[in-house]
Amino acid sequence: MSTDQVTLYAEFTAVAGAEAEVEALIRGYAQAVRADPGNVAFDVYRRVETPERFFVFEAYRDRDAFNAHLGDEAGSAFNAKLRPRIVEPQSVLSFLTPVTES
Repeated sequence: MSTDQVTLYAEFTAVAGAEAEVEALIRGYAQAVRADPGNVAFDVYRRVETPERFFVFEAYRDRDAFNAHLGDEAGSAFNAKLRPRIVEPQSVLSFLTPVTES
C-alpha cells in the first residue's frame, strides 16, 4: 500500500422504503468509480443488523486521484439522486490510515 493512497469509508442510511432504489443507485455508481484509473477499491456493503445502512469502502491511488473522483460529473449526478433518498444530508466520510502493511 502506498503511503500516498487515500483510503476511507462512506456511510449513509436509506430512508424507509428507498432501500432498493439506493442499492440500485450505488451498484451503478460503483461500476463507474471502479473504471476510474486512480481507483484502487470501491466495495459496497449493507449492514446485516440494519440493512437500511450502507457502508462503502474506498481507496484511491493518491490525493490527485481522490480529488479527480470528487470532481467527477458521475459523482455529482449520483449524489444529487442519493441525497433525497438518505436520512443524512450527505454521505458521512471517515478517512483511514494504515496500522500495518498489507
